[in-house]
Amino acid sequence: MKAPTDFVLRGDSITLDALLKAAGLAESGGRAKAMVAAGLVRVDGQVELRKACRLRAGQVVSLGGAQLRLLAPPAQKP
Repeated sequence: MKAPTDFVLRGDSITLDALLKAAGLAESGGRAKAMVAAGLVRVDGQVELRKACRLRAGQVVSLGGAQLRLLAPPAQKP
């Protein structure tokens, strides 16, 4: 398996189905939800069946041979 691809969050968290769509691993939200329901997606090595589970920085999502490592958004300058 190749090294994880970094995905920078825009806020504190993102739902699993929204992440799959935003990262281009699913062509639509419906397809993302179907992949999760089919047990094809892992979060931190465990199969995740909750489509709307909240993901945060530091977690790793796997689908097939692809891996995404979630990173916190850059700090805002005052």
